[in-house]
Amino acid sequence: MNIALFSGSFDPFTIGHHDIVTRFLPLFDKIVIGVGYNERKQGMLTADERVEQISAVYKDEPKVEVQKYSDLTVDFAKRISAHYIIKGVRSTKDFEYEREQAEINKLLAPDIETILLFASSDKAAISSSMVRELKHFGRDISEFLP
Repeated sequence: MNIALFSGSFDPFTIGHHDIVTRFLPLFDKIVIGVGYNERKQGMLTADERVEQISAVYKDEPKVEVQKYSDLTVDFAKRISAHYIIKGVRSTKDFEYEREQAEINKLLAPDIETILLFASSDKAAISSSMVRELKHFGRDISEFLP
């Protein structure tokens, strides 16, 4: 089975994230959306709330599964038998960060490839931190969530 891991904190899961999953879906038998969390950090949503919300988005898509994890992404990828880590890239800053992560992951797990997909231009400005900021100031964020 051709399994890919789409990992992130997804706090919250945005229409940009949803777009990346939708565009990668035809390439894999299964995509596991890995909700990374650190119990020492306080987010907008708990890890369980994020898993619940993302699962609701994909309730009718059998090729998508949502799980939380708190270890290294590459170790989680091994545990779920993923041979690919998929990521969305919005900017050159994202690209550099993801390139560095991919290089480290390759050293730790040579059999796992990272594939980067550029964000759709109409969603490139949308980030979880931007959505959290808007929510903090009382703005309606529904248009940025799937």
